[in-house]
Amino acid sequence: EVKIMDHMKEAMKAKDTVALEALRAIKSAIILAKTETGAADGLTEADEIKMLQRLVKMRKDSAEIFTTQNRPDLAEPELAQIAVIEQFLPAQLTEAEVEAIVAKIITETGAAGIAAMGKVMGLASAQIGGQAEGKVISGIVKKLLV
Repeated sequence: EVKIMDHMKEAMKAKDTVALEALRAIKSAIILAKTETGAADGLTEADEIKMLQRLVKMRKDSAEIFTTQNRPDLAEPELAQIAVIEQFLPAQLTEAEVEAIVAKIITETGAAGIAAMGKVMGLASAQIGGQAEGKVISGIVKKLLV
């Protein structure tokens, strides 16, 4: 949270409205998450990563809609905010790296068929953490289990 405040100050000085808007969204989400859980000691790192991923996903969805509606003027700020938010996320794994992790989990557990998807997804999500989107992980799990 202190890191966010420092970045907000820098964005204000630079008059970077896009970055400032993204940072304010992060700060609001942190405050909201703290009040929802009643967490006096703050959020865990995993909670923060999930929250940031949710903010990125919302903006990606919006940008996609604006792009399909031929509104690049509305899509661009969404994409710019994604770049700002992603600075606070751990480095993302490539699809090949995710596939290697999922394949190893399937081999180790002996999982077979789509019925084992929940088990593999749980293990993969725990191991990969915030380093890949759930959508990417589930796509790879489906591909390897079928």
